[in-house]
Amino acid sequence: MSSSPARTTNRTAWPAFWVALAGLVLMPIPLFIGFVLGGGLSLVAAVLVVIALLKGLSRQGKGIVPVVFAGIFIALTWAGISAGGGILW
Repeated sequence: MSSSPARTTNRTAWPAFWVALAGLVLMPIPLFIGFVLGGGLSLVAAVLVVIALLKGLSRQGKGIVPVVFAGIFIALTWAGISAGGGILW
């Protein structure tokens, strides 16, 4: 019988990365469209980042790099929204 190695990847890290990136890209659309789309996606990404971070820490740091970049994208999205992105410009 062959024993397969335990799966040590973080399958939540990459969806968090891509959702956060989509939120950052959609945030500059004016007239509250970017606020709703970019802000909504960044909130979903924030939940995914927390889940992926907890999974990554329990698996000796597997998949932490995309989670860190997703967190940076979320911070940039929220900073852009607070500066008027998606609302005024």
